[in-house]
Amino acid sequence: MRVLVVEDEVDLVRALKQALEEEGFSVDVATDGATGLLNAQSIAYDALVLDLMLPGLDGLSLLARLRQSRKTPVLILTARDAVADRVKGLDAGADDYLTKPFALDELVARLRALVRRSADRPSPLLRFADVELNTAARTVTRAGVAVDLTAKEYAVLELLALRRGSLVSRTEIYEHVYDEEELTVSNVVDVYVSNLRRKLGKDFVETRRGQGYILHE
Repeated sequence: MRVLVVEDEVDLVRALKQALEEEGFSVDVATDGATGLLNAQSIAYDALVLDLMLPGLDGLSLLARLRQSRKTPVLILTARDAVADRVKGLDAGADDYLTKPFALDELVARLRALVRRSADRPSPLLRFADVELNTAARTVTRAGVAVDLTAKEYAVLELLALRRGSLVSRTEIYEHVYDEEELTVSNVVDVYVSNLRRKLGKDFVETRRGQGYILHE
């Protein structure tokens, strides 16, 4: 899943990016509100981590403008811990609110929950015949046996699983599993899908030629 972190504290940005990437997220960052809004409006992120006190455009103003065109799940991450601030943030369109200092494990868990809810898949367990995907533990089993996937193979599978029953284009897959700093070859998505079929069954993912891929309900 691909997330955008909008935060102006450089050390915190660095720590968040590293921690989220270690948990399997692809992470873009913006250190001011205007850049954050531009990125959030231009790319279909799976979630947004948003500070309120930003240079230029503040977090609440960014959120208000974003909600005019995007439903991206937003987690406010801020030092403002007053009840009135929480109410303002949630009423402005935020989906969750976490105050600093915070535990990284809690931030990751909240982000995963936001992504699942936005896909209308609230349970962390997703099952397809004899395949089970645990989005909290980031594990996959087939007939009860653990399946070893690379980080990107898992990311592609998770996206298809959260959108099961819907067609997902190659472009969408690419944009959701890679951040803006990663460079890849053009057929990388096809390679990952081929690997998933080899490990989970040749009919596990259906190809719609010229359109994309789909996991059926």
